[in-house]
Amino acid sequence: MKTFFFKTTSVLLIAFCSITYTYGQNKAHKTKDLVALMTGSYNSEKQSKADSTYYNISLHMYPIWKKDKNTSWLYVEQALYSKQDAPYRQRVYKVAHISENKFKTTIFKLKDEKSFIGKWKTTDFFDTFDTSILEERSGCEVYLTKNKDGVYQGSTLDDNCKSTLRGASYATSKVTIKKDLVYSWDQGFDKDHKQVWGAEKAGYTFDKL
Repeated sequence: MKTFFFKTTSVLLIAFCSITYTYGQNKAHKTKDLVALMTGSYNSEKQSKADSTYYNISLHMYPIWKKDKNTSWLYVEQALYSKQDAPYRQRVYKVAHISENKFKTTIFKLKDEKSFIGKWKTTDFFDTFDTSILEERSGCEVYLTKNKDGVYQGSTLDDNCKSTLRGASYATSKVTIKKDLVYSWDQGFDKDHKQVWGAEKAGYTFDKL
């Protein structure tokens, strides 16, 4: 009886581990199309020429830690196009599938940002580090929904993303991702919900280069 119980338990444990591993792989696979759309170099040159109130901003998004088959990671760098050696924003995104057509992007800061400037060109650089280099920006997750046309749209939730930049109390992000284009509207608001930074009329439109 003990032998039978041991064998049965072992089979169930192996089956459970196999199912869990396959489930993790399937969730990672679900993010493949979204990550492919996000990956690349972009700028807002076209928008800046059409409206002088917008800057020409460069945006680079490239996969890192590609050996991790269960999680999709992206290194993201933004800068004035003319000053790409001095980015004003460096982030790591963890992209996850959470239901049939819904996804969550968790946002992280880098503890030593300067060491990673320009590393979107050589993403293998990240392989010498692990996730201990990251600090999660809790509450700043972006939730995206994929529509029937294959376009992903979403935002942060309410005023959950805390920010102290330029007197802000919280920040919001609205995002659209589709073939060869990323639309992003980041805004900061004070405690009275008055906007204190970010584009006022609409977000930035980034065209893939």
